[in-house]
Amino acid sequence: MNKNKTNKTEDKKVVIRRVEQLLELIILAMMFLFFWRKFYSIDFFFDQQYLGRGKYVLIGLYMVIMGMSMRLDEGFRFGYRKLFDIVILQWLAIGITNFLTYMQLSLMADIMLPPNTMINLTIVEMPVCLILSSIYTFFYHQMYVPMNMLMVYGSENSASLKLKFDRRPGDKYHVEKLVSSDIGKDKILEMIPKYDAVIISDIKAKLRNDILKYCYANEIRTYLTPKISDIITGGSEEVSLFDTPLRLVKGTGLSILEKIVKRFFDVLLSLIAVVILSPFMLGVAIAIKIEDGGPIFYKQLRVTINGKTFNILKFRSMIVDAEKNGMSIPATEADPRITKVGKFIRACRMDELPQLFNIIKGDMSIVGPRPERIEHVEKYKKAVPEFVCREKVKGGLTGYAQVYGKYNTTALDKLKLDLMYIEEYSFLLDVKIVLMTVRILFQRESTEGFDMVITDEDIQREIEISKQDEND
Repeated sequence: MNKNKTNKTEDKKVVIRRVEQLLELIILAMMFLFFWRKFYSIDFFFDQQYLGRGKYVLIGLYMVIMGMSMRLDEGFRFGYRKLFDIVILQWLAIGITNFLTYMQLSLMADIMLPPNTMINLTIVEMPVCLILSSIYTFFYHQMYVPMNMLMVYGSENSASLKLKFDRRPGDKYHVEKLVSSDIGKDKILEMIPKYDAVIISDIKAKLRNDILKYCYANEIRTYLTPKISDIITGGSEEVSLFDTPLRLVKGTGLSILEKIVKRFFDVLLSLIAVVILSPFMLGVAIAIKIEDGGPIFYKQLRVTINGKTFNILKFRSMIVDAEKNGMSIPATEADPRITKVGKFIRACRMDELPQLFNIIKGDMSIVGPRPERIEHVEKYKKAVPEFVCREKVKGGLTGYAQVYGKYNTTALDKLKLDLMYIEEYSFLLDVKIVLMTVRILFQRESTEGFDMVITDEDIQREIEISKQDEND
């Protein structure tokens, strides 16, 4: 491995990605300028400054808003995310940018401008983003060969990470070697220089620290699967009291101000959503009632902040008494208990809409850890005692684990994702998760992650192969 060559390649990649992003923003800004000058400026803007240097201010603001929207919803992560996801996220960013720009232009003109120009601009920009994203993604996979990596694992379950890498062809990450931490520090450190990067997955703290320090000193890229304590300390606050560095872990969840701001926007956005979506909700309610005459809503006890329980509200998508004796029976893709109306509303997530009333009432938040059933919480707490830590904030309609997790994500990994949300909380993070949730609406919930299910037999087979390589 040529370490300097690898670092130069990474630096080159960063520069190319920035150029790609800037080029896309310039193209979109020029399209905006054309539409604005042709359809708005002559009829509605009589001040010639907007036809002179003033246009540069408009272009700059448009690029800034578009760039922030793209970065916030991860629409620039070419090659890291699937092309479908990138395109959906970029279209969402275009919609947000053009709406904000339309409001900005209307304020400048002192009248509500005809919206058809911005709508047409959005329609024209969408295929342009599709083409550019396709080109950038293609070049990404052509230019960057997979990074050869060494993965050091502790428990057998942690070895499943290699299988997740293997089942994503085309990625730049390629785990070439899988070794157990049991072979000892000396052998592991001897192997590391042969690879471009190292993955440390669930090994003992002392060995992990030794490997990390070695890689840091030798400028070797290192990936860690974080422990719960890592996530907790990641949200800690720097304290400068003495000449000895200190970090403060409060463990209190959100601050009072954060809770007030979060609650304000929860109520405001939920009320707006209820008003806008009320015709669709009324239509769903009528359809459910007509199909079998049963109740429209389905209630179920869930756990939220501080272990409190509440009745979560959903549109009923299954037959009456689908869960006899209150026993949890997970739904499958072709579950006969799902009604005809239920199949439709589950596919487009409309069965979740009544939870807007839970949010207005204060049981839930728009963003937060997904509220679990009581029996599931008890089971998870026995397996992972730290599961209680996710109860520091209200449960949410959507959340970090819902956006980044999969069907087969383990309870421990979901807990880590939820804790990352709690420790890294900000209003912008909430906005980002809401935007990312829009992408999820275009995916089939029942199949997302099914093709990534990893069995114990798969893990054991991979471990046996690694042991044979060590013996050879």
